Amino acid sequence: MAQTVTPGTSPEGSRPSYMYKMVLLGSMSVGKSSLAYRYVKNDFRELLPTVGCSFFTQTLNLDEATVKLEIWDTAGQEKYQSVCHLYYRDAHTALLVYDIANKQTFSRAKVWLEELEKRFLPDEVVIALVGNKTDLGAEREVTTEDGEEFARTKGLLFMETSAKSNYQVNDVFMAVVHELLRREKEKASNPSPHGRSTVDLGASGARTRCC
Repeated sequence: MAQTVTPGTSPEGSRPSYMYKMVLLGSMSVGKSSLAYRYVKNDFRELLPTVGCSFFTQTLNLDEATVKLEIWDTAGQEKYQSVCHLYYRDAHTALLVYDIANKQTFSRAKVWLEELEKRFLPDEVVIALVGNKTDLGAEREVTTEDGEEFARTKGLLFMETSAKSNYQVNDVFMAVVHELLRREKEKASNPSPHGRSTVDLGASGARTRCC
């Protein structure tokens, strides 16, 4: 089961603090690393294919809470598929990324979703479908409507982005964070008897490690 973080104490002493593990899944060269790098560093680089996984962190001081994201960027090559589940174990959220100019990567995103559905209970993780590389609009093979329809049928968040032109990159990460916080409020008002394990950030401290 994914791990839920209970509110800790922010430096200001009033807002709750949460730590969420996010995984980026998708085929090779869809731009997962570039999305993470753009979001965390506000910069764009043509990055080499990820080997195993890479790791980023981002801390957000929002009005309602302090949120730390641990962003795990997984390798897209087929040869790493058998071990990728080790990286998204205990995840709170996942971005399923495809390239709008490559229809095959859209099909692969559906396969990644099937893998997640095998390992997590319904509504246990927040999943967003992300159509990246809108800067390649002239070469588009996957329509916005195709992405929207698939996301709607599966109950996923959906957004198109471009890490290169910085189009809606921050927006998609923030949409996920706001959905996570919405679910925190929902759980607080309707506690489940099957609640998941919790960690007090104030007591344990935030872990920073990679694969």
